[in-house]
Amino acid sequence: MKIIEIKKSVFADNDRDADELRRELAGRGVFLLNLMSSPGSGKTTTLIKTIKLLKDKLNIAVMEADIDGDVDAVKISEATGIQTIQLHTGGMCHLDAEMTRQGIGNLDLDNTDLIILENVGNLVCPAEFDTGSSANAMILSVPEGHDKPLKYPLMFSVCNLVLVNKTDVMPYFDFDLGKCEEYVHMRNPKAQIIPICAKTGEGVDKFAEWLLQKVKELKR
Repeated sequence: MKIIEIKKSVFADNDRDADELRRELAGRGVFLLNLMSSPGSGKTTTLIKTIKLLKDKLNIAVMEADIDGDVDAVKISEATGIQTIQLHTGGMCHLDAEMTRQGIGNLDLDNTDLIILENVGNLVCPAEFDTGSSANAMILSVPEGHDKPLKYPLMFSVCNLVLVNKTDVMPYFDFDLGKCEEYVHMRNPKAQIIPICAKTGEGVDKFAEWLLQKVKELKR
């Protein structure tokens, strides 16, 4: 059996735009987190819990990216009261650096330490486009299975942090956390892995501390 690789890099312009945006944000002391996952993994619930832990320590803004609708943006705004904007991608399954820049242009950067971009929900397209973020993170929920790093290698290769969410239902699913960690590190030996349960809040404090430390490092 032959396996034929048909994908090639066509993203040079976007990579240049992303590098420029990253430098601009770093110069202003603003940390941009690109958060990715499948739909239904718990991104919005995780963000609400995390923001509540950090909002007295950092000035935070959220950009919600969806093909349509504003359900998640409304949820975050009502639950936390922070700067929140909705980005519609016009049918595209990802954000790129220019689209991210357009969103950031609508934020008050003079009063922002941390921007969290909740990317469009899927494990393919968002991983292919550099948004200009300071770091990439993704959420893998227990019901999705521990084999996802084997099936979606690029997503796990580009992420600095992997949050394993919905650990409260682990007894009811055939999910092996040890195997999951092994597979993630096969793709990305440097990736940090934090098990969490956004519903109960377990482990979310570790994610919040990771973010706080990253922001402090950037400002130094």
